[in-house]
Amino acid sequence: MSVPQLETPALLLLEDGTLLKGKSFGAKGTCGGEICFNTGMTGYQEVFTDPSYTGQVLIMNNVYIGNYGVKDGDVESDSIKIQGLICKNISQRYSRFKANDSLENYLVKNNIVAIYDVDTRALVQHIRSKGAMNCIISTEITDMEGLQAELNKVPDMSGLELSSTISTKEPYTLGNPDAFLRIAVMDYGVKINILQNLTDRGAYVKVFPAKTDLATLLEFQPHGFFISNGPGDPASMDYAVSTVKEILATNKPFFGICLGHQLLAEANGIPTYKMHHGHRGLNHPVKNLQTGKSEITTQNHGFGVDPEAIKNSDHVEVTHVNLNDGSIEGIRIKGKKAFSVQYHPEATPGPHDSRYLFDDFIKMIEEDMK
Repeated sequence: MSVPQLETPALLLLEDGTLLKGKSFGAKGTCGGEICFNTGMTGYQEVFTDPSYTGQVLIMNNVYIGNYGVKDGDVESDSIKIQGLICKNISQRYSRFKANDSLENYLVKNNIVAIYDVDTRALVQHIRSKGAMNCIISTEITDMEGLQAELNKVPDMSGLELSSTISTKEPYTLGNPDAFLRIAVMDYGVKINILQNLTDRGAYVKVFPAKTDLATLLEFQPHGFFISNGPGDPASMDYAVSTVKEILATNKPFFGICLGHQLLAEANGIPTYKMHHGHRGLNHPVKNLQTGKSEITTQNHGFGVDPEAIKNSDHVEVTHVNLNDGSIEGIRIKGKKAFSVQYHPEATPGPHDSRYLFDDFIKMIEEDMK
């Protein structure tokens, strides 16, 4: 087990001019992206490999990171997707006997620049107050002018289309080809455990690239459509909004998660907006307005569905709301077999309170097949 070079200095510069000094952890170099924070105490490997974090530098707000190492199967995609990592304390040793490697080695192998020995609680409070902004981490640039020059190269997340850059390049299938139902999945950054939840329920799944047209989807003869999570600004994805509209016109069962939720709203004339600092963590309370029950959810999004526009809609109904800030967490389309949620019912990491949504989707497909 390697021991990180704990005394190599690193710098963190925020878009508002805030400069923090820390120490290097992971690969050496410079990285930049939109800064955001996750409040979860566990599941860092699944978080790092979540495609929805593409283009972002992540603050892990738990006081210690790396104490249980990394394990080959604890991933949500084929590689780390965060641009960089910020944490308070890192563990030089890991205690889980099933772990394959240390977090330090994992970050180095994936060329992820990280900084630690930063007061992450204070930094999170700053982001909560000032809002999301770009940042830069460097172990090689030591002057403000050089850091600022690199920071100026980082694109703004608003208006940024990222899903097509990380989507699968070729279609692929999962599950039993002889299964009683087939689901077409639009991959805008889909998480592995979402697909697992579908195949666990008996579905044969085919995952399609982000810009696949409806005719190609229909060649699979799907009984339902799933629209995945993913990174970037949904308002920049005209191609995806058009596809969602065409899918809805088939009147086949439709389920969207996170970005898929936002695209369903956009396809029905409800705009999305850039949130002040987003929701990321695994303890967000949500109320199901249809049952009156609450559930604790895993979340990762920086955009939301406009609540004022929905008030004026006669065909989009809110089904779930966030109990912290009242933001929209779920919708359904009246007269269609279509629903979506902003949060992550597959919850890796996180609670399984919302797994029923996959059951609801399968039941909807079964009813439609009768």
